[in-house]
Amino acid sequence: MLAEGTYDAGAVADYRAQIEAQVAAWDQLYAELSTDSTPGVDVLEAFEPTYFAALLQSLELRFVHRLRAKEGKDGNALNEVRLLAESFISNDGRLLADKQIKLDPERSVLGLNPGDDVVLRRDDFMRLVWAFFLEIETRYTQS
Repeated sequence: MLAEGTYDAGAVADYRAQIEAQVAAWDQLYAELSTDSTPGVDVLEAFEPTYFAALLQSLELRFVHRLRAKEGKDGNALNEVRLLAESFISNDGRLLADKQIKLDPERSVLGLNPGDDVVLRRDDFMRLVWAFFLEIETRYTQS
């Protein structure tokens, strides 16, 4: 597949809605288990990083063919998601370093250093998603 230089704004909105629906399903399950006196919420909290790691990978796959020249190499949220997804796939969930991308922990969404274990919780994921979509909409969609 050729690299994508633009994305249709409607498609981006659809992708965002899909991600939001998956997070809403998580929130609903969490709320239901929290009201019970069952150990289910503990199990769910233990599963949380796995769920959101998979969701992050699905986010990256929706835009995996984005044109890298437009993405830039300044450590933005697009770079961060790309590195995180690759870290889950090929580095046992430890953040990979990339000499071409200037991912500064002080300016990144999650504040991770190369080699750090990535434990992605719901709130971290949401901050990353909002930053990611802002970059996609700014760099890749046409008004």
